[in-house]
Amino acid sequence: MEAMKTNERYTYADYESWSDDTPRCELIDGFIYAMAAPTRAHQWILGELSYQIRDYLRGKTCEVYVAPFDVRLNYDEADDTVVQPDLLIVCDMEKLENGKHCLGAPDFVIEILSPSNSRHDTVVKFEKYMQAGVREIWIVDPENKKIFAHRQIDKQYVTVCYNEHYKEAPVMVLDNCNIQLAEVFRY
Repeated sequence: MEAMKTNERYTYADYESWSDDTPRCELIDGFIYAMAAPTRAHQWILGELSYQIRDYLRGKTCEVYVAPFDVRLNYDEADDTVVQPDLLIVCDMEKLENGKHCLGAPDFVIEILSPSNSRHDTVVKFEKYMQAGVREIWIVDPENKKIFAHRQIDKQYVTVCYNEHYKEAPVMVLDNCNIQLAEVFRY
């Protein structure tokens, strides 16, 4: 996934003004990135992760959202980066007060790789998530049945890899939340 060929740079104000029939895209550092439709494996994994996390969060203060849901990572600066993680968790409700999108870094994001987005998710967006201070970033690789969990500890990211041979993967930002991997990779 590459930036669309244009010399123009855009902000959230431009992004918001585009019509509803504009193809789904993200805005990173002012450049437009078109988004392809997800694969069947991608959708299965996203549904299962969403189900398990939503079930865990029932009655708790954090909230989970799935794409498309805009996250304005640098809204208080250039406001030129709007991403749509596959799944995100927000625990600071002030970030959701406007009812439209997340203002600033979510606590947790998941990106599920597809053939068309691997570099974009693992390099471009991953760097933006780290810069914004997302506390936990998961990159899910459906083809190899792996989850790379990047967790911020003392302002450094530590990475742990979970594969289909693990029973569960803990979500660090949620106390005692463990994702059952057999269900995630059952597709």
